[in-house]
Amino acid sequence: MWKILKLLQQKLILSIPAFMLLGLLFGAFFPSAFLKEWIVPVTFLMVYPMMVTLNMKELFSKGGTKVQIAALLINFVVTPFLGFFIGRLFFPDQPLVVLGLLLTSLLPTSGMTISWTGFAKGNMSAAVKMTIIGLIVGSLAAPIYLKLLMGTVVSISLVDVFSQILFIVFLPLVSTLGVLGIVFISMALKAKTILGNPAVLLYYLLPLGLLYLVNFTISTLAGKYLFGRNDGIALVYGTVMRNLSIALAIAMSAFGENGSDIALIIALAYIIQVQAGAWYVKFTDRFFGAPAPLVAAPEKQSLAGNRI
Repeated sequence: MWKILKLLQQKLILSIPAFMLLGLLFGAFFPSAFLKEWIVPVTFLMVYPMMVTLNMKELFSKGGTKVQIAALLINFVVTPFLGFFIGRLFFPDQPLVVLGLLLTSLLPTSGMTISWTGFAKGNMSAAVKMTIIGLIVGSLAAPIYLKLLMGTVVSISLVDVFSQILFIVFLPLVSTLGVLGIVFISMALKAKTILGNPAVLLYYLLPLGLLYLVNFTISTLAGKYLFGRNDGIALVYGTVMRNLSIALAIAMSAFGENGSDIALIIALAYIIQVQAGAWYVKFTDRFFGAPAPLVAAPEKQSLAGNRI
């Protein structure tokens, strides 16, 4: 069982599309309404490991203030409005889809933010701090953004959204399985709609691709020209990677019957985010230069000289 879970985690690039397809097929051939009862349990399964493994001491570590401020500005001044305006541009008559795109852009940093930063040899300490700050600020700011930007076209209860965030995020209640479960459920609940109009998937992927492309461009330019290599890489992954797990959980639990409509575009964002995060690692040296070579400590160098 653990080997299967480990394989699913290592192959997210393949496992997420596979579970989307399984959910689509299940919803096409079997009744799927009962899956709504599994949303909250699967949400806990998804969020719990991320919460209990966060090192809150990193939040109070010294240094890196400038890069953290830059991350906050991109995450909460640029990206939410970027997601909102792209949504309005592509879906002027579909407020639930706009809401899904807004949720996608509202909650920064994913469980992979730290991992991708490490793979690219960036500043791990800065990435950890960005993840914690992004999670806390995003959880507090999301209901306000939703109400201000979408409250006139979609019925949004601040109390309901805040209560779901408190329930999901601030109560630290096997993460990969939870993500795949939510993706499966959201696809199963929308299967008949998708199969009736399969072009809708491509229609959603285009604005999502634009959102990530612009976000990667802004963060890369800011990281390259305002910071050193390590902080720049941490900034990119701390601002482009969105917390799609929590966005999905909010969509599926706080918006009732409309949840599956909102969640569909968020689920599709997984495909772009995981692929983009993996490919960006391959280009970090081109954007930021190669990492500095490790220099052996003086005593080790002298020992090596004595051996020679």
